[in-house]
Amino acid sequence: MYEEIISEIKSNLGENKELNKKYLSSQIEKYVDHPNSKEITREISRMMWDCLTEEEQNEFAQISQNDNQIIDILNEITPDIESGEYETALKKLDRFIESFHPIFEDDEKSEYHYFTNLLEEILFNKYVGAEKTVRYIPDNQPLLDLYYIYGFLLLETNQIDKAEQYLKKSIKINPVSSRIILELCEIYKRHTYNYNKYYMHATDALKYAYTPQDIARSYRTLGHYYVEENLLETAFALFRYSMEYEMNPMAYSEITYLQNKSINLSLEESVEIIKNRNIQLGVNTFILDTLNELASEYEENKLYNQALYYLRVQYNLTNNEELIKKIENLQNMLKY
Repeated sequence: MYEEIISEIKSNLGENKELNKKYLSSQIEKYVDHPNSKEITREISRMMWDCLTEEEQNEFAQISQNDNQIIDILNEITPDIESGEYETALKKLDRFIESFHPIFEDDEKSEYHYFTNLLEEILFNKYVGAEKTVRYIPDNQPLLDLYYIYGFLLLETNQIDKAEQYLKKSIKINPVSSRIILELCEIYKRHTYNYNKYYMHATDALKYAYTPQDIARSYRTLGHYYVEENLLETAFALFRYSMEYEMNPMAYSEITYLQNKSINLSLEESVEIIKNRNIQLGVNTFILDTLNELASEYEENKLYNQALYYLRVQYNLTNNEELIKKIENLQNMLKY
């Protein structure tokens, strides 16, 4: 059975190396749940190597020499961050960054990106787009997380300029990451001369957000903007509506503060104000449509784990009971 699968994959390869790479990537996903998935993936990886340019092969050779540098340091500082020991974590990262030489840097012909899933890549292609040839940072080189966490720690220790520098490095790798954009907003919030950037980044974060937590935080971030602008009813509406996605104590605190200033709106009134301000209401419809398409496409191709992932993301955003039935049906199919 294993030999037949490999033989079939090889027979479908052509002369175009770029098309071969895309085809081989799809085959890794196709056989992810196969009993021989490890052996199949290893053989496909060998075929993939032959599709790489000499430059790409050299890059991966360098990676193998320093295979898990980034993963190791991130694992080392995780307990410090979880216990709130930010300065301890920062000292360790400072030492690492001083001697770290990243391999994946943009050049005249290429730009490097990393996306958590296909949805993020589709969002990037629709709203941002590439100026050069896109090349992908592999999973075992989490530069995105390295720069994001470093930027976060710098911000927490009030090193604002340096925090902005590293968060921008992170956002360059994934321009549609709401969590990184919202962290940048915290920087622009502290510099009133950058308040236009604050607003623009907050609306971008809302546009790209596909988790209830990121959507809620985007509305809270916009709410703070309107507090500063002294448009308190709009601020209240945003904090109130954010609670539809996450019951966050910060939002509750802001609502209480505004209620003490004699501002109190119903959910319906809040929705009307948000609409009148031309602020996106709820999830970006493009995201919902894309999630539906991805789930359907993976299900048609019998890639049930991937279909389940996108159905669950969709359900978390909509609480649509019909999706529960689909999820249960796919879970049952995976049992057989």
